[in-house]
Amino acid sequence: MVKFSVIVSTYTKERESDVLRCLDSLFNQSRKPDEVILVLDPVDELVEFYSGLVPDKVRIVISSGFGLSNARNSGIDNAKGDVIAFLDDDAWADERWLENLLKNFEDEKVWVAGGRIVPVFDKGRPKWLSEELDWIVGCTYKGMPEEQAEVRNPIGANMAFRREVFEVAGKFKTEIGRYGKKLLGSEEAELCLRLKKFKPDVKVIYDPSAVVYHRVPENRVKLSYALKRAYYEGFSKAILGKKYQLTTEKNYLRFILRSLLRRKLDEIFGILVVVLFVALGNVHGYLHVNLLSKV
Repeated sequence: MVKFSVIVSTYTKERESDVLRCLDSLFNQSRKPDEVILVLDPVDELVEFYSGLVPDKVRIVISSGFGLSNARNSGIDNAKGDVIAFLDDDAWADERWLENLLKNFEDEKVWVAGGRIVPVFDKGRPKWLSEELDWIVGCTYKGMPEEQAEVRNPIGANMAFRREVFEVAGKFKTEIGRYGKKLLGSEEAELCLRLKKFKPDVKVIYDPSAVVYHRVPENRVKLSYALKRAYYEGFSKAILGKKYQLTTEKNYLRFILRSLLRRKLDEIFGILVVVLFVALGNVHGYLHVNLLSKV
């Protein structure tokens, strides 16, 4: 019997209700997790707060440092499962999430699997935010496969790895992961690309039947947030592009630009301004990476 660990991490007391909903969804799965780990930033007040709040069956782990990658790595170090899954603290799982996600690992070549992430907007979807841009709010976006398929990497809010991934390729790079409200990312992509260098025959699977729901608060659908998120996406991909070919991003860009002819004016504006800020972040990231390489 494969043992399944689920890791949730949080860095703030402000997400108390989100965290409790997330954890509750894990204890109502058709396939129960063998352990649930809540990783907290190394802040005494935060640890004390959640220690008195979450159920006893949740194991609390204190992160070795700040930032999402550090939290995930600390969870990995403490997890006992053969398969280790990750769920965002402001997401909650469909009752068959683990069951459907785990089915993918019946194929021994599958080392990584991720599922569909459905946005749930607090105040409704803004007119400028087309489904092609749902990656901005950490969700599955239009242009991804609609059926089970091999992909380069899963999205971080809904993903699982065989333990061997971390033994073979190492863990998440802390220099490119999310850090509090700094919107750097692409750590999942970097890990999967690194894994493929060591084990080119393993599979990374996207399975839309493994569903989680992701809360999108009002502040995350403001254009100012979207442009900041887009900028850091471009910056992160510049760091990644220094070492790897980013075919997925090039294919997505072609897909989204071709879709402009079928769009309303609000959506055209949203797509073009987001693409512009991704490009700005990418240029700045490229200059930053090249400057560091000369030091």
